[in-house]
Amino acid sequence: MAEAPLTLDGSGPEPRVVTLGETMGLLSPERVGALAHVPGMSLSIGGAESNVAIGLRRLGVATTWIGRVGDDPFGRAIVRELRGEGLDVRAVVDGSAPTGLMVKERRTARTAGVWYYRAGSAGSRLSLADVTADALDGAALLHVTGITPALSTTAADAVRYAVEAARERGTTVSFDVNLRTRLWSPAEAAGALAPLVRAADVVFAGTEEAELFVDAHDDPLDTAAALCALGPAQAVVKLGSDGCAAVADGERLCVPAVRVDAVDTVGAGDAFVAGYLAELLSGKPLEERLRTAVMTGGFACTVPGDWEGLPTSEELSLLTATENVTR
Repeated sequence: MAEAPLTLDGSGPEPRVVTLGETMGLLSPERVGALAHVPGMSLSIGGAESNVAIGLRRLGVATTWIGRVGDDPFGRAIVRELRGEGLDVRAVVDGSAPTGLMVKERRTARTAGVWYYRAGSAGSRLSLADVTADALDGAALLHVTGITPALSTTAADAVRYAVEAARERGTTVSFDVNLRTRLWSPAEAAGALAPLVRAADVVFAGTEEAELFVDAHDDPLDTAAALCALGPAQAVVKLGSDGCAAVADGERLCVPAVRVDAVDTVGAGDAFVAGYLAELLSGKPLEERLRTAVMTGGFACTVPGDWEGLPTSEELSLLTATENVTR
Protein backbone atom coordinates (compact mmCIF):
# COMPACT_ATOMS: atom_id res chain seq x y z
CA MET A 1 0.00 0.00 0.00
CA ALA A 2 1.35 3.43 -0.93
CA GLU A 3 2.09 5.84 1.87
CA ALA A 4 -0.07 8.91 2.33
CA PRO A 5 1.33 12.07 0.73
CA LEU A 6 3.89 13.91 2.80
CA THR A 7 3.61 17.64 3.26
CA LEU A 8 5.79 20.39 4.72
CA ASP A 9 3.00 22.02 6.71
CA GLY A 10 2.89 19.47 9.49
CA SER A 11 -0.49 18.06 8.39
CA GLY A 12 0.76 14.76 6.94
CA PRO A 13 2.50 11.75 8.51
CA GLU A 14 5.74 12.27 10.40
CA PRO A 15 8.20 13.69 7.85
CA ARG A 16 11.41 11.80 7.18
CA VAL A 17 14.71 13.17 5.91
CA VAL A 18 17.26 11.20 3.89
CA THR A 19 20.91 12.19 3.63
CA LEU A 20 24.04 10.53 2.29
CA GLY A 21 27.76 11.07 2.55
CA GLU A 22 30.96 10.13 4.33
CA THR A 23 31.23 9.94 8.09
CA MET A 24 34.74 9.44 9.48
CA GLY A 25 36.40 8.50 12.68
CA LEU A 26 37.44 11.62 14.60
CA LEU A 27 40.44 11.90 16.91
CA SER A 28 40.51 14.97 19.15
CA PRO A 29 43.33 16.08 21.47
CA GLU A 30 42.74 15.94 25.18
CA ARG A 31 44.37 19.33 25.68
CA VAL A 32 45.42 22.46 23.81
CA GLY A 33 48.82 22.47 22.16
CA ALA A 34 50.83 21.26 19.18
CA LEU A 35 49.50 17.88 18.11
CA ALA A 36 52.96 16.34 18.20
CA HIS A 37 53.13 16.99 21.94
CA VAL A 38 49.59 16.06 22.98
CA PRO A 39 49.76 12.94 25.19
CA GLY A 40 46.31 11.56 24.43
CA MET A 41 43.42 11.63 21.95
CA SER A 42 39.72 10.85 22.29
CA LEU A 43 37.70 9.00 19.66
CA SER A 44 34.44 10.21 18.18
CA ILE A 45 32.91 10.45 14.71
CA GLY A 46 32.09 13.30 12.36
CA GLY A 47 30.70 14.10 8.94
CA ALA A 48 28.65 16.99 7.60
CA GLU A 49 25.67 14.93 6.54
CA SER A 50 25.54 12.76 9.66
CA ASN A 51 25.95 15.88 11.82
CA VAL A 52 22.81 17.30 10.19
CA ALA A 53 21.06 13.95 10.58
CA ILE A 54 21.81 13.80 14.30
CA GLY A 55 20.70 17.41 14.71
CA LEU A 56 17.41 16.67 12.99
CA ARG A 57 16.81 13.53 15.03
CA ARG A 58 17.39 15.37 18.31
CA LEU A 59 14.81 17.89 17.15
CA GLY A 60 12.29 15.12 16.57
CA VAL A 61 12.69 14.46 12.83
CA ALA A 62 13.03 10.88 11.59
CA THR A 63 16.21 10.62 9.54
CA THR A 64 17.91 8.07 7.30
CA TRP A 65 21.68 8.17 6.71
CA ILE A 66 23.23 6.36 3.75
CA GLY A 67 26.97 5.76 3.59
CA ARG A 68 29.91 3.36 3.49
CA VAL A 69 32.26 2.39 6.29
CA GLY A 70 35.27 0.12 6.48
CA ASP A 71 35.27 -3.22 8.25
CA ASP A 72 37.30 -1.76 11.09
CA PRO A 73 36.89 -0.25 14.58
CA PHE A 74 36.21 3.24 13.19
CA GLY A 75 33.44 1.93 10.95
CA ARG A 76 31.85 0.02 13.79
CA ALA A 77 31.99 3.11 16.01
CA ILE A 78 30.21 5.15 13.33
CA VAL A 79 27.38 2.65 12.91
CA ARG A 80 27.00 2.27 16.68
CA GLU A 81 26.93 6.02 17.37
CA LEU A 82 24.49 6.85 14.59
CA ARG A 83 22.13 4.06 15.55
CA GLY A 84 22.46 5.12 19.16
CA GLU A 85 21.25 8.58 18.15
CA GLY A 86 18.14 7.00 16.66
CA LEU A 87 19.02 7.24 12.96
CA ASP A 88 17.91 4.75 10.34
CA VAL A 89 21.41 3.72 9.26
CA ARG A 90 21.88 2.28 5.75
CA ALA A 91 25.59 1.54 5.99
CA VAL A 92 27.45 -0.64 3.50
CA VAL A 93 30.45 -2.30 5.16
CA ASP A 94 33.31 -2.23 2.65
CA GLY A 95 35.83 -4.95 3.44
CA SER A 96 38.41 -3.65 0.97
CA ALA A 97 38.73 0.01 2.04
CA PRO A 98 39.33 1.67 5.41
CA THR A 99 37.04 4.11 7.18
CA GLY A 100 38.21 7.69 6.67
CA LEU A 101 39.80 9.49 9.57
CA MET A 102 40.07 13.12 10.62
CA VAL A 103 42.31 14.46 13.36
CA LYS A 104 41.78 17.76 15.16
CA GLU A 105 44.49 20.00 16.54
CA ARG A 106 43.83 22.74 19.11
CA ARG A 107 47.04 24.71 18.60
CA THR A 108 45.78 27.53 20.83
CA ALA A 109 42.69 27.99 22.97
CA ARG A 110 41.05 29.95 20.13
CA THR A 111 42.33 28.22 16.99
CA ALA A 112 41.83 24.74 15.60
CA GLY A 113 42.94 22.75 12.59
CA VAL A 114 41.65 19.54 11.05
CA TRP A 115 43.73 16.93 9.20
CA TYR A 116 41.94 14.49 6.88
CA TYR A 117 42.96 10.95 5.95
CA ARG A 118 40.24 9.96 3.50
CA ALA A 119 41.93 9.16 0.15
CA GLY A 120 40.68 5.75 -0.96
CA SER A 121 38.36 5.50 2.03
CA ALA A 122 35.23 3.38 2.16
CA GLY A 123 33.12 6.53 2.31
CA SER A 124 34.66 7.87 -0.89
CA ARG A 125 33.50 4.70 -2.66
CA LEU A 126 29.83 5.54 -2.21
CA SER A 127 28.04 4.61 -5.44
CA LEU A 128 24.69 4.50 -7.20
CA ALA A 129 24.09 0.99 -5.90
CA ASP A 130 24.16 2.26 -2.31
CA VAL A 131 21.24 4.67 -2.83
CA THR A 132 18.31 2.29 -2.94
CA ALA A 133 14.83 3.33 -4.03
CA ASP A 134 13.21 2.16 -0.80
CA ALA A 135 15.40 4.56 1.20
CA LEU A 136 14.03 7.51 -0.78
CA ASP A 137 10.41 6.37 -1.08
CA GLY A 138 8.15 8.39 1.20
CA ALA A 139 10.84 10.84 2.29
CA ALA A 140 9.77 14.45 2.79
CA LEU A 141 13.23 15.89 2.20
CA LEU A 142 16.63 14.90 0.81
CA HIS A 143 19.68 16.75 2.16
CA VAL A 144 23.02 16.64 0.34
CA THR A 145 26.23 18.65 0.49
CA GLY A 146 29.02 19.70 -1.83
CA ILE A 147 31.52 17.53 0.06
CA THR A 148 30.38 14.16 -1.24
CA PRO A 149 30.64 14.98 -4.98
CA ALA A 150 34.26 16.01 -4.37
CA LEU A 151 35.25 12.60 -2.99
CA SER A 152 35.08 10.54 -6.18
CA THR A 153 33.26 10.10 -9.48
CA THR A 154 31.09 7.34 -8.03
CA ALA A 155 30.16 9.47 -5.00
CA ALA A 156 29.23 12.37 -7.30
CA ASP A 157 27.07 10.01 -9.35
CA ALA A 158 25.33 8.82 -6.17
CA VAL A 159 24.47 12.39 -5.16
CA ARG A 160 23.17 13.27 -8.62
CA TYR A 161 21.06 10.13 -8.72
CA ALA A 162 19.61 10.83 -5.28
CA VAL A 163 18.68 14.38 -6.28
CA GLU A 164 17.10 13.23 -9.55
CA ALA A 165 15.17 10.47 -7.76
CA ALA A 166 13.98 12.94 -5.12
CA ARG A 167 12.72 15.37 -7.73
CA GLU A 168 10.89 12.58 -9.56
CA ARG A 169 9.12 11.76 -6.30
CA GLY A 170 8.27 15.38 -5.49
CA THR A 171 10.61 15.32 -2.50
CA THR A 172 12.07 18.62 -1.31
CA VAL A 173 15.81 18.87 -1.99
CA SER A 174 18.15 20.70 0.38
CA PHE A 175 21.74 21.47 -0.63
CA ASP A 176 24.56 22.89 1.50
CA VAL A 177 27.50 24.02 -0.65
CA ASN A 178 30.10 23.16 2.02
CA LEU A 179 33.15 23.93 -0.13
CA ARG A 180 36.28 21.97 0.83
CA THR A 181 39.29 23.42 -0.97
CA ARG A 182 41.49 20.52 0.14
CA LEU A 183 39.33 18.27 -2.04
CA TRP A 184 39.09 20.46 -5.15
CA SER A 185 39.60 23.98 -6.41
CA PRO A 186 36.83 26.62 -6.31
CA ALA A 187 36.64 26.51 -10.11
CA GLU A 188 36.19 22.72 -10.12
CA ALA A 189 33.60 22.95 -7.36
CA ALA A 190 31.64 25.69 -9.14
CA GLY A 191 31.32 23.65 -12.32
CA ALA A 192 30.33 20.44 -10.56
CA LEU A 193 27.98 21.94 -7.98
CA ALA A 194 26.08 24.49 -10.08
CA PRO A 195 23.61 21.84 -11.32
CA LEU A 196 22.87 20.89 -7.70
CA VAL A 197 22.17 24.53 -6.82
CA ARG A 198 19.73 24.77 -9.72
CA ALA A 199 18.04 21.49 -8.79
CA ALA A 200 17.61 22.28 -5.09
CA ASP A 201 14.57 23.78 -3.39
CA VAL A 202 16.66 25.05 -0.45
CA VAL A 203 20.29 26.16 -0.71
CA PHE A 204 22.68 27.00 2.14
CA ALA A 205 25.97 28.80 1.50
CA GLY A 206 28.54 31.04 3.13
CA THR A 207 29.24 34.32 1.36
CA GLU A 208 32.34 33.07 -0.45
CA GLU A 209 30.60 29.81 -1.32
CA ALA A 210 27.68 31.68 -2.84
CA GLU A 211 30.10 33.66 -5.00
CA LEU A 212 31.06 30.44 -6.77
CA PHE A 213 27.71 30.75 -8.54
CA VAL A 214 26.60 34.41 -8.41
CA ASP A 215 28.24 37.82 -8.55
CA ALA A 216 29.46 39.37 -5.31
CA HIS A 217 27.00 41.65 -3.48
CA ASP A 218 27.53 44.00 -0.56
CA ASP A 219 24.18 42.99 0.93
CA PRO A 220 23.88 39.27 1.81
CA LEU A 221 20.14 39.49 1.10
CA ASP A 222 21.01 40.35 -2.49
CA THR A 223 23.34 37.35 -2.55
CA ALA A 224 20.51 35.12 -1.34
CA ALA A 225 18.17 36.59 -3.95
CA ALA A 226 20.73 35.93 -6.68
CA LEU A 227 20.94 32.29 -5.59
CA CYS A 228 17.15 32.03 -5.74
CA ALA A 229 17.26 33.39 -9.28
CA LEU A 230 19.14 30.22 -10.27
CA GLY A 231 16.19 28.04 -9.28
CA PRO A 232 15.84 27.44 -5.53
CA ALA A 233 12.76 28.80 -3.78
CA GLN A 234 14.81 29.38 -0.63
CA ALA A 235 18.42 30.48 -0.17
CA VAL A 236 20.12 30.99 3.18
CA VAL A 237 23.48 32.75 3.46
CA LYS A 238 25.32 31.73 6.62
CA LEU A 239 27.28 34.62 8.13
CA GLY A 240 28.88 32.94 11.14
CA SER A 241 29.02 35.27 14.13
CA ASP A 242 26.98 37.83 12.17
CA GLY A 243 23.97 35.51 11.88
CA CYS A 244 22.31 34.83 8.54
CA ALA A 245 20.38 36.30 5.64
CA ALA A 246 17.66 34.48 3.73
CA VAL A 247 15.26 34.86 0.86
CA ALA A 248 12.39 32.38 0.83
CA ASP A 249 9.50 32.52 -1.62
CA GLY A 250 10.13 36.24 -2.03
CA GLU A 251 10.42 37.06 1.69
CA ARG A 252 13.73 38.65 2.76
CA LEU A 253 15.02 38.49 6.31
CA CYS A 254 18.25 38.85 8.32
CA VAL A 255 18.63 37.35 11.80
CA PRO A 256 21.58 37.99 14.16
CA ALA A 257 23.58 35.19 15.72
CA VAL A 258 23.07 34.09 19.31
CA ARG A 259 26.08 35.12 21.40
CA VAL A 260 27.81 32.22 23.12
CA ASP A 261 31.17 31.42 24.68
CA ALA A 262 32.47 29.34 21.79
CA VAL A 263 34.47 26.23 22.67
CA ASP A 264 34.53 24.51 19.25
CA THR A 265 32.98 26.00 16.11
CA VAL A 266 33.40 22.89 13.92
CA GLY A 267 29.95 21.57 13.06
CA ALA A 268 28.13 24.84 13.77
CA GLY A 269 27.09 25.20 10.14
CA ASP A 270 25.64 21.69 10.12
CA ALA A 271 23.74 22.43 13.33
CA PHE A 272 22.37 25.60 11.72
CA VAL A 273 21.10 23.60 8.75
CA ALA A 274 19.46 21.02 11.02
CA GLY A 275 17.61 23.73 12.94
CA TYR A 276 16.35 25.38 9.77
CA LEU A 277 15.21 22.14 8.14
CA ALA A 278 13.44 20.89 11.28
CA GLU A 279 11.33 24.06 11.39
CA LEU A 280 10.75 23.95 7.63
CA LEU A 281 9.36 20.44 7.96
CA SER A 282 7.11 21.67 10.77
CA GLY A 283 5.68 24.35 8.49
CA LYS A 284 7.12 27.22 10.54
CA PRO A 285 7.50 30.74 9.04
CA LEU A 286 10.88 31.98 7.82
CA GLU A 287 11.70 33.99 10.93
CA GLU A 288 11.15 31.00 13.21
CA ARG A 289 13.24 28.77 10.93
CA LEU A 290 16.14 31.21 11.07
CA ARG A 291 15.92 31.87 14.81
CA THR A 292 15.99 28.15 15.54
CA ALA A 293 18.89 27.76 13.10
CA VAL A 294 21.06 30.36 14.83
CA MET A 295 20.14 28.81 18.17
CA THR A 296 21.18 25.30 17.14
CA GLY A 297 24.32 26.69 15.51
CA GLY A 298 25.17 28.49 18.73
CA PHE A 299 24.60 25.36 20.79
CA ALA A 300 27.06 23.39 18.67
CA CYS A 301 29.80 25.89 19.54
CA THR A 302 29.44 25.44 23.29
CA VAL A 303 30.68 21.84 23.46
CA PRO A 304 33.80 20.17 22.01
CA GLY A 305 33.03 17.89 19.08
CA ASP A 306 31.24 18.06 15.75
CA TRP A 307 27.77 17.06 16.98
CA GLU A 308 27.85 16.33 20.69
CA GLY A 309 26.46 19.76 21.61
CA LEU A 310 23.42 19.57 19.34
CA PRO A 311 20.27 20.38 21.33
CA THR A 312 16.90 18.74 21.69
CA SER A 313 13.79 20.85 21.17
CA GLU A 314 13.36 21.14 24.93
CA GLU A 315 16.87 22.56 25.32
CA LEU A 316 16.59 25.36 22.76
CA SER A 317 15.65 27.95 25.36
CA LEU A 318 18.74 27.31 27.50
CA LEU A 319 20.95 29.75 25.58
CA THR A 320 18.64 32.63 26.46
CA ALA A 321 17.77 31.46 29.97
CA THR A 322 18.27 33.98 32.79
CA GLU A 323 19.00 31.29 35.39
CA ASN A 324 22.22 29.30 35.18
CA VAL A 325 20.78 26.29 37.01
CA THR A 326 17.53 24.53 36.07
CA ARG A 327 15.74 22.68 38.86
